[in-house]
Amino acid sequence: MNVKQRTLKAPVTVSGVGLHTGASVTMTFKPAPDNHGYKFQRIDLPGNPIIDADVDNVVDTSRGTTIEQNGGRVSTIEHVLAALVGSEVDNVLIELDGPEAPIMDGSSIQFIEALEKVGFEDQKSDREYFSINQNIHYSESDRKVEMIAMPADDYRLTVMVDYNSPVLGTQHANITHISDFRSEIASCRTFVFLHELEALLKHGLIKGGDLNNAIVIVDREVNDAELSHLAHVFNREKLSVAKEGILNNISLRHQNEPARHKLLDVIGDLALAGMPLKAHIMAARPGHAANVAFAKKIKALIKKERRGKGIPLYDTNAKPVYDVTEIMARLPHRPPFLLVDKILELSQNHVVGVKNVTMNEPFFVGHFPGSPVMPGVLQIEALAQNGGILVLNTVPDPQNYLTYFLKIENVRFKDKVLPGDTLVLRCDLMTPIRRGICQMRGLVIVGDKVVTEAEMMAQIVRKPNV
Repeated sequence: MNVKQRTLKAPVTVSGVGLHTGASVTMTFKPAPDNHGYKFQRIDLPGNPIIDADVDNVVDTSRGTTIEQNGGRVSTIEHVLAALVGSEVDNVLIELDGPEAPIMDGSSIQFIEALEKVGFEDQKSDREYFSINQNIHYSESDRKVEMIAMPADDYRLTVMVDYNSPVLGTQHANITHISDFRSEIASCRTFVFLHELEALLKHGLIKGGDLNNAIVIVDREVNDAELSHLAHVFNREKLSVAKEGILNNISLRHQNEPARHKLLDVIGDLALAGMPLKAHIMAARPGHAANVAFAKKIKALIKKERRGKGIPLYDTNAKPVYDVTEIMARLPHRPPFLLVDKILELSQNHVVGVKNVTMNEPFFVGHFPGSPVMPGVLQIEALAQNGGILVLNTVPDPQNYLTYFLKIENVRFKDKVLPGDTLVLRCDLMTPIRRGICQMRGLVIVGDKVVTEAEMMAQIVRKPNV
């Protein structure tokens, strides 16, 4: 039996401060449509930019994982993503009014508890896994990092940490199924060595740091004066070193809590590969930079496999949802600038249309005479008209609206479109439609090959004097 994708039943909000920025931030998890994935949105910035949780958008791993896209940046996302993967949520929009996810208690448990308050909802689409079918290796000799992904029929992880520290020692952690995440891993907090903490404090790099959201490992001899200074910095009456070699402000939740937290980070960072995994991940001495590099290797294999599988084939002779007459009743475009002949599929989240390219198209007269090629900009226009059908389907009187472009991004022309080609135009919503504004990912398919792809933002507005 296929597992269905799932999202949240309702929005849920958490608030806190960013570990590094110290900025107060409110973060809201919102339900999202099928195949949406994980996306962050900076609602405090002009245009409310959306940042895909994608490894290609990672711009910094020095003190956590930071992604950036469309002029928006979000830091310290790994604990949030780990909570979503551990809760087996596929589609969610995460709105923030600041530059960094809240650190909460330094783990993922408070995010999971918030998600569980509203509950989860199965969706129509099947969850698509990426099954590792060959060993994938990654290593960094200077840091003694070793990571490997091996074939498995579920998602399991084993992590080893060894920082050459007599206090921490060598620790291992593992889970045999992602369903174990909540009970075994989610509550495990981030940790920092005392010498690192002192350096971070000196450079003002943990403005939101608090002894409630990190385990401090005391890796050298400290005197009473130093402990008094730390107590003052963190507004504590008194601090001492517990027998486990950590500051006594908190107790360990597990004897191997640091190793379990590193496993948590691995799950969060590997979520950036873009698909739920079926694999056994083994990691020795992982860190954010290594996790992200490993996620890139996995994503490259995902892309390669998708190319190998080809593109879904559509029966362009099937009875259409809308024929050209019905399309013209919805779109204001008319020949020769109507670039969609029929609609094959239409749902709340996607639309598939068809454009037959013939030699008598008017643009062939002047576009490379003698070597006719359909202009790329007209392929984008065809996608836009196709997407217009999707967004106009949300209003009861589409004939009274016009659709306008707001933005086009990530356009790639991969092959020529020639006379005789039949274009399959597929548009999928990237985010829910709000106030008549939609973001779509569009594909132009000829046969079993994607010839053009683009991300588009458009808005429908009511016609004047209507």
